Amino acid sequence: MIRSMTGYGLAEGQLQDVIYTVEIRALNNRYFKASIKLPEMAAFLEANVEKLLREELVRGTINYVLRLKNADVEVLFDIDQKVLGSILKRLSNIMDSANVHYPVDITALLSLPGVLAPVMPRNKQAEKIRQTVFALTVEAMANVKQMRVAEGAVLADDLQKQCEQIHQNLELIKARSLNVLKDYRKKLRKRVDALLAEAKLKLDEDTLAREVAVFAERSDISEEIARLGSHLQQFVDACKGNGQAGRRLEFISQEMLREANTLASKAGDAEIARSVLDMKCRIDRIKEQVQNIE
Repeated sequence: MIRSMTGYGLAEGQLQDVIYTVEIRALNNRYFKASIKLPEMAAFLEANVEKLLREELVRGTINYVLRLKNADVEVLFDIDQKVLGSILKRLSNIMDSANVHYPVDITALLSLPGVLAPVMPRNKQAEKIRQTVFALTVEAMANVKQMRVAEGAVLADDLQKQCEQIHQNLELIKARSLNVLKDYRKKLRKRVDALLAEAKLKLDEDTLAREVAVFAERSDISEEIARLGSHLQQFVDACKGNGQAGRRLEFISQEMLREANTLASKAGDAEIARSVLDMKCRIDRIKEQVQNIE
């Protein structure tokens, strides 16, 4: 069963009074593209998180965010007091030498390089964080996949309806194409007879046969009908299969449109042209829909 590339997942858990929240948003993309935002204390997990996402979600733009709540400042950041003291001492010396004194903005000092640094968890704590984040990531991904399956079912239903209508149009074209040649022969004979009536001439049957044969060769659409029917069946089968069908469906829909365009260029009949136009509209809708399939 096909799956959508759109999905949303949220998971929340607690470790030592700190609440960890993982949020995943999945959007359309021809390939896999991950945007991962982690607190600096958990930045060491980025490569492993991306590997998990790539294995399970396969295609789409994946926006991943890890948030922490109730975390103490001491857990997140550390102030290098030696560096800060050195900066304050140098500022004091500068003000004394210039005989001026201004209040010091601590906030500005904390933004200087080397003063404020993220606290990197040690081995045991890092392992606990890793287990917590990975468990929440798996839970959030399961929610994303569940939403993808639900939306995929809606897409599959719509694609099935479009394919059924295309099949009906194809059957109409096939039936109509059997009569086009006969109609052309009658119209051509009637037109030529009317033109030659005044000259009291008669149309040679061999000449008429050659003209009809040329028209038949130029307007023969039997191969296009057969190929489009084959592509249509492949498309339906791909929708029912397992795994990632998005790229296969994109390719098949492109081939369907190509055959429909050839039919349109060869169609010498108004009824066939109307059916082909309807098919092309439905194939365009299919091409839009498959852009959202994993």
